[in-house]
Amino acid sequence: MSGSVTSSTGTTSSATSSSVAAQTSNVALDSLSSNFSDFLTLLMTQLQNQDPSSPMDTNQFTSELVQFSQVEQQINTNSNLTQLIQLTQASQVEQSAGMLGKAVTVNSSQLTLQNGSATINFNTTAAEPVAIGIYSAAGTEIQSATLTSSAGANTWTWDGKDASGNTMSDGAYTVSVNTVGTSGTTTAVPFTVTGTATAVQNNSGTVDLQMGGLTLPFSDVVSVGS
Repeated sequence: MSGSVTSSTGTTSSATSSSVAAQTSNVALDSLSSNFSDFLTLLMTQLQNQDPSSPMDTNQFTSELVQFSQVEQQINTNSNLTQLIQLTQASQVEQSAGMLGKAVTVNSSQLTLQNGSATINFNTTAAEPVAIGIYSAAGTEIQSATLTSSAGANTWTWDGKDASGNTMSDGAYTVSVNTVGTSGTTTAVPFTVTGTATAVQNNSGTVDLQMGGLTLPFSDVVSVGS
């Protein structure tokens, strides 16, 4: 089975994010501990030197003690939550590794040309003319096709060639699917694209799926083949 489970280049991995979060929490706790120590020292000095005839108002320093406690709890909570998020992401990456090498259908405005082939899936309520356009990253149409759909589910496969018969490089291409009315008016048709999962990436805390040159979040996955 080909493919990889990676952290994308130039982004923070789960391990690094966890380390940074832990260091941040430790610094915050150290600072809080130092401030609390200073507060206790000041409090003891005030208690030792207070005027017996006019004792200190205990409500004030009791309130400050409560505030220190609340801040400490919040720091610990944030630290634990960060660790939980990182563990969840790591688990998702591990579980998603089982998708590598399998056919995956996704919601995307782009298709992925892999080994000279790309597949589009769409539905129409009746048999009708459908126009499909394939576009480069610059927005230039490089291939088009007009076909008559069947009522229900339809699949169209691009052979990776442009209108002149030249073989295009593998990668992501924008696609449009429209029904064509008798007067020439067009109506966009929702579609999905199918490709092979090649990698799982932890991209700045978001787990993404890579299908050749197309990278997208797991929320766009519709189905995974066997």
